[in-house]
Amino acid sequence: MSLAGRVAGAIAGAVGVAVVGTTAGAVRRGQDIGRRAEDHTPFGSLRSAPITLVADDGATLHVEVDEVEQHSAGTPGERVSDLTVVFVHGFALTLDCWHFQRAAYRGLVRSVYYDQRSHGRSGRSDREHATIDQLGLDLAHVIDTMAPDGPVVLVGHSMGGMTVVALAEQHPELFGDKVVGVALISTTAGGLDPSRLLLPMLPGRFSGQVAGRTVSTLALGHRVVDGVRRLGASFAQGATDLFAFGDTVPAAYVDFVDQMLSATPFEVVAQFFPSFKGLDKFHAVEVMSRVPTTVIGGTRDRLTSIGHSRKLHERIAGSILLECENAGHMVILERHDQVNAALDQLLTASADRNTSA
Repeated sequence: MSLAGRVAGAIAGAVGVAVVGTTAGAVRRGQDIGRRAEDHTPFGSLRSAPITLVADDGATLHVEVDEVEQHSAGTPGERVSDLTVVFVHGFALTLDCWHFQRAAYRGLVRSVYYDQRSHGRSGRSDREHATIDQLGLDLAHVIDTMAPDGPVVLVGHSMGGMTVVALAEQHPELFGDKVVGVALISTTAGGLDPSRLLLPMLPGRFSGQVAGRTVSTLALGHRVVDGVRRLGASFAQGATDLFAFGDTVPAAYVDFVDQMLSATPFEVVAQFFPSFKGLDKFHAVEVMSRVPTTVIGGTRDRLTSIGHSRKLHERIAGSILLECENAGHMVILERHDQVNAALDQLLTASADRNTSA
């Protein structure tokens, strides 16, 4: 039997096992989704002129910058400060995941958004450079190129937070100088069970079976895996709701996240998998004590549990911890009002610190 056939058989078997343990719960979640009020928020509609950056290994990064709006007379509009805020998205997502934050700060704060390598509209990375350390190097390049002058606040969600931590390890001198504020959202600096990151992307207990050595085998048959994901779209949507959100959210939120997850090829998932397993950078986060730092997590986060947020808070002196009750991993959508209020306070503290420095 061909590799593709063996992979397909393994997936079918795993799905069969999953039916007993998890399908009923996911279907109930799916039914709940269908009963929710429609949300007509135009996700993915916020855009700026695309910019292409070339990373040190030749991979291309898709970047968009929201500048401060100009009044008709040509004078600058009101803004929080001269800060540039760089938003760094999570695993299997795109820059569009910052929809509510982008809507809130558009025209008021200079904001930089980019798709991480192999995600969204950015170019694909080779396996060698599909690492958290490389993402830290990419972030440094984005800062150097898109915010060469003036102070920067970094906001990272999930893998984006790990990217910020990698930057702190590589360039601690930036924190307190160039970087004047940090937000770490639904993230960690180590001790992660990487199989949890697969849960929203694979059916049921199959995610546990691909953890470890099996994920590399499945990567060889990634097109088959992608095909199964498409065939199981309804189940996948229920899984997305279950693992991305902690509470009831509008159906449009679930659809939006599911579209981003589904658009991420399993080959990309497999390439980054080893980097999550080996992540151990809690020693690097202490430099964030030099600047205002806010740590945010949902108490029902099934991917990076609230314990990771609490540990970051403990390691970063003077940091603020916001625990969003009953929220899941996608707290930036599910509790966007709370997240944005915390970011407002962070930007104010960062601007005040920069002014007094």
